[in-house]
Amino acid sequence: MSAELAPVANEELAALIDQEFREFREGSIVNGTILDIRPQVVIVDIGYKSEGVVPIQEFEDEEIEVGDEVEILLEKLEDDDGMIVLSKEKAAHKQNWDKIVAVFEEGGLVRGKVKAAVKGGLMVNVGVEAFLPGSQVDIIPPKDLSEYVGNIYEFKIVKVNDDRKNIVLSRREVIEAERSERRQKFLQTVAVGDKVTGQVKNLTDFGAFVDLEGMDGLLHITDMSWGRIAHPSELLRIGQEVDVQILEVDREKERVSLGLKQMTDNPWADIQAKFPIGAEVSGKVTKLLPYGAFVEIEKGVEGLVHVSELSWVKRITRPSDVLELDQELKAVVLGISEDEQKISLGVRQLEENPWDEIESRYPIGKQVKGEIRNLTAYGAFMGLEEGIDGMIHVSDLSWTRKINHPSEILKKGDEVEAVVLSIDKENQRVSMGMKQLDNDPWSDIDSKFKVGDIVKGTVAKIASFGAFVSLDGDIDGLIHISQLSEEHVERVKDVIKVGDEVEARVIKVDKIERRVGLSIKAVAYTDDQLEKESASFETLRPAGDLVGLEQAFNLASSSTPETEEWSPSDDK
Repeated sequence: MSAELAPVANEELAALIDQEFREFREGSIVNGTILDIRPQVVIVDIGYKSEGVVPIQEFEDEEIEVGDEVEILLEKLEDDDGMIVLSKEKAAHKQNWDKIVAVFEEGGLVRGKVKAAVKGGLMVNVGVEAFLPGSQVDIIPPKDLSEYVGNIYEFKIVKVNDDRKNIVLSRREVIEAERSERRQKFLQTVAVGDKVTGQVKNLTDFGAFVDLEGMDGLLHITDMSWGRIAHPSELLRIGQEVDVQILEVDREKERVSLGLKQMTDNPWADIQAKFPIGAEVSGKVTKLLPYGAFVEIEKGVEGLVHVSELSWVKRITRPSDVLELDQELKAVVLGISEDEQKISLGVRQLEENPWDEIESRYPIGKQVKGEIRNLTAYGAFMGLEEGIDGMIHVSDLSWTRKINHPSEILKKGDEVEAVVLSIDKENQRVSMGMKQLDNDPWSDIDSKFKVGDIVKGTVAKIASFGAFVSLDGDIDGLIHISQLSEEHVERVKDVIKVGDEVEARVIKVDKIERRVGLSIKAVAYTDDQLEKESASFETLRPAGDLVGLEQAFNLASSSTPETEEWSPSDDK
């Protein structure tokens, strides 16, 4: 052999020796060359007596060609078919595991691709298969995890189990760390008065949280609009971009207060000059509440029309009875509070107040006609004109009759006449009387009934203390139980009953107390006897056994003769 051929022979010999003594161990990583790429598998030569196959899906993230060198895990030297079993994924897993552990110990981040959504989270390929819990996907846990599949993100390794080869990841911690860094940078550079752009992150009853480069700022509902809004959702929606102004920065507590209305001029500035008291304004009804209606008279400026300011005469229970939302409305400015940003408006002030001239239209003593519109326990309401009623008190219905309820002589819809008695403009009341249409029969009672007169009448009511008799002229007289008979009477109804025609003698006429005292037993008395009986009757005063007419009627109407005994306490 020549000296020139000696080096070549030595190299070949070394290769043969290396091949002969080369050790192929299952579970080791070896170098191989791609010989063929087929639809299902890739054929790889690792220098062994036979080639091995690798499932093609293990190369799905790589572009490969025949002749490429690859690192492969030798799983088995020979399977049932005599083929070498190889795995590129397991080789990568083995190579990457130590790297993953090192990153975990150093607190670093790994990059990986989301492979699939599984129960409770996502499976991620970070060189090895790892689990990402649903709670760690984002700051706000997503509703649909499948939208993350196929995306590549950075993750923090939060747990490594070397025995089970399990890895748990967190994307949320990465996001929070990034936000914290941006938040600190934001807090160091921002100043009160700065105008910034953010995205509405959340809405609450009291305001909205706006994301400002990782910093959540609070936009309070009172700083959203110069006008009044009931809920932030009236102006904002989640995900909306908004331009806001920095109102306050608390770097220690990492809090920022924002303002939206401050981005525009304050419409309440010089409000009194723009809307002086007494000025007529126009606007749109924005809210209807039980106590009034809010009317927007300028962008950001609303005034309140109280329900009492809607009409001079109509009794309006709720503004919604006469107004509608978005209705155009005219009103008059009644008052302004610039500090409280309140404007009082009135609608009725656009018309004349019918109560201003009420006294000239209905002077005291005037007789008027009207329809009974309503009845109450204390009187009847008579219509005078649109929205104005006169009240006839139950005591002004009759001079002589004791009327407990106006329904005894009136009903709704009746056309009646009455006299104006008094007017209270401040409280908008007109008092009317029906009995005043006639003269008071008690004014000349002395000429109709004198002590000693014999009168006839009909028993109208019975009480435990006596009987009431209807006399001429619609006058009632009272026969006390002691005046029914010379004999002692236990119960009035034993001697007399309602509807009986009786003859009696007048023994007392009291114009002041509107009382006529009668006696049946004194019909045949002489003048001397009558004088004594009248004198004894005088002792039956209210403090004793006799009552005034109105009180007596009350007792008569409510008493039950069979059970009730009259006593001095009955006239109290």
